Amino acid sequence: MNTQPLAATGVNFPEIGLGTWDYHGGIEPLRAGFELGATFVDTAESYESEPVVGQAVRGMRERVFVASKVSPEHFRAADVRRALDASLLRLGLDHLDLYQLHQPNPAIPIAETMGAMEALVDAGKIRFIGVSNFSVAQLQAARQALRKHPLVSNQVRYNLADRTIEAELLPFCQAQGITVIAYSPLSRELQRIHDCDPEGVLPEVARATGKTPAQVVLNWCLCQDGVVVIPKGNSVAHVRENCGASGWRLTPDQKRRLDEKLQFRRRSATEMALRSMVPSGLAPLVKRSLGLLPRSLRRRMR
Repeated sequence: MNTQPLAATGVNFPEIGLGTWDYHGGIEPLRAGFELGATFVDTAESYESEPVVGQAVRGMRERVFVASKVSPEHFRAADVRRALDASLLRLGLDHLDLYQLHQPNPAIPIAETMGAMEALVDAGKIRFIGVSNFSVAQLQAARQALRKHPLVSNQVRYNLADRTIEAELLPFCQAQGITVIAYSPLSRELQRIHDCDPEGVLPEVARATGKTPAQVVLNWCLCQDGVVVIPKGNSVAHVRENCGASGWRLTPDQKRRLDEKLQFRRRSATEMALRSMVPSGLAPLVKRSLGLLPRSLRRRMR
């Protein structure tokens, strides 16, 4: 498993981690990932996966980089502290490697939230501060609010079919040395990316590389500087397949063909705002509903 630097922290971590949103695979897939070198696992207080992550990490804490997130309704200073303590209790850990603001909350001053995050670093309860789903302007405000510790990462949606961050956010993060943690790097499901490939370029590239389409899609993300991915695998077989996306790279010509031939979209700021308002509990229902639509509509609504 290749590693990449986490911003300018001097810490390297795996370029392929383990996502646990809507996770129901139990301990074994996570343990299989750890053994294959995917020793970076991401969870959140809202995912309801912190207990199983804690069980999987038990006995190998020193090897695993553990990240979690605080929900936006808990961004008041006292609430941040309580949320972290509750996450640590569910995980059975005494500290987190990375604690992230799950998404912006304009109703609470970012200076208050970041002050609480820095206090948690000082207390030894978290090592690094990150955010998720932050725009360039929101990143700038978050960084300006920090006084002693850097902002090291931004976890955002990124894949071959949804390349919204390429317009502004990805270049900014690369220029500022902020690691991009790509969630949904296989989209919500790989079929959504196949829907965007009318000429069948993805299976062609997969055959040429001797890899699976999923491995090609993940590797495409990793070809971008400063990007790591956290695909979910609910089975040992899927985790093994995902980990096989590391240790090699697409050729420039293969990446160019995927860039040019696959249909993709870049979401508007309005659409991004509306999507962020969908309660996390409704996301699985939305996912299943979209799967029933014709391919042409699925592509437009991915």
